[in-house]
Amino acid sequence: QVQPVESGGGLVQAGGSLRLSCAASGRTFSSYAMGWFRQAPGKEREFVAAIMWSGGSTYYADSVKGRFTISRDNTKNTVYLQMNSLKPEDTAVYYCAAGYYSGSFHVLYWGKGTLVTVSS
Repeated sequence: QVQPVESGGGLVQAGGSLRLSCAASGRTFSSYAMGWFRQAPGKEREFVAAIMWSGGSTYYADSVKGRFTISRDNTKNTVYLQMNSLKPEDTAVYYCAAGYYSGSFHVLYWGKGTLVTVSS
């Protein structure tokens, strides 16, 4: 079992950068694909990015491709989301998730989320 815990959210101006971290407890962290999702006010939760257990493959939503980078450090049981060129529409609660990827990301465990606010 894995319990993701997000950190690094906050307020940033448009065009700025922010790095989210997700520390996951559990000995089997490296067995899971890890992903980031987000939910903006009044909208459904959406996929942002995913990284396979080895870190060899990554997947991104079209809306963040070229601006966000997902990475992981299995020695630290941590996954990161580097967010650059942030836009006001990136404002959302960002959730870390552990699961597996088979055509799409299937979530097994959710974190509680961290709020990212991008001001214009």
